[in-house]
Amino acid sequence: MRSAEDVIDFWFVEYGRDDWFGGKAEFDAVLASRFAETHAHVALGEAWQWRQTPEGRLAEIIVLDQFSRQLHRGSPKAFAQDTMAVVLAQEAISAGADMAVDPSRRMFFYMPFMHSESLVIQQEGVTLFTPLGPEMLDFMTKHRDTVARFGRFPFRNKVLGRQSTPEELAYMTEQGDRVF
Repeated sequence: MRSAEDVIDFWFVEYGRDDWFGGKAEFDAVLASRFAETHAHVALGEAWQWRQTPEGRLAEIIVLDQFSRQLHRGSPKAFAQDTMAVVLAQEAISAGADMAVDPSRRMFFYMPFMHSESLVIQQEGVTLFTPLGPEMLDFMTKHRDTVARFGRFPFRNKVLGRQSTPEELAYMTEQGDRVF
């Protein structure tokens, strides 16, 4: 298993926003070659020692929340660690770890709230994202509004084997490639 520092350096130093949210196969492949084994260990809860520092807590959340999406794009496994990620994020925020890291990194403590299909957690996500500025708040609000409307993210339906309602199908057509 690689270290929390390896995760932080990879995510924030070697790569950036265009890579994180670009959905590019090349980035996914690099991440997989370097962190697939680490992801498997972290998903088993074996990185508990990372929680001794705010950056370590952040690394664990990034692995579960973000790396899961890159490693398992198009698979139900992309969402399999969401509950663990949100619980760890809640714990980290309660301990003040989010306020102990560089503000440019803080949003990754909050991303599990954005990915949750719980409206209660989505509402808290809006509160957390508010200080991060209008762009991030807008993105969070759109996610919350989708969960408020449907009780879930319709774009996950196919991969999770869920039947889409006619309203969800219309919504997905209207949204195009945006997946709120």
